[in-house]
Amino acid sequence: MYTHTLTWNRCDGNQWCPFLTVNLQHTHFHNLVGVYIIWHGGQNPWTVYVGQGDIANRLTAHRSDPRILQYSSLGLFVTWASVATQPVRDGIERYLADQLRPKVGEAHPNVPPIGVNLPW
Repeated sequence: MYTHTLTWNRCDGNQWCPFLTVNLQHTHFHNLVGVYIIWHGGQNPWTVYVGQGDIANRLTAHRSDPRILQYSSLGLFVTWASVATQPVRDGIERYLADQLRPKVGEAHPNVPPIGVNLPW
């Protein structure tokens, strides 16, 4: 049972969004805050990063992070969900990090986790 049910975003055609080319200038991203997950494809897909904040600004910054880009050859994907309030975002980020064990980014909020549905 989840405390919150999130609507995880996909791109056109109900496909997962490519992390490096999703159009972060699109009006969809204007003033959009929430949580996001970056993962790589390949034979053993895995979560690369879990984060929160202003989605477009955070993803733009991550596009130049060598710790994330090292997985580019496997295909990097991203999904995000709108979460307006900071304390709730903190708890959701904690939950996602605990569940998905991302390869990059060890600093997650030290708060009680808030359970949510995963995107897959």
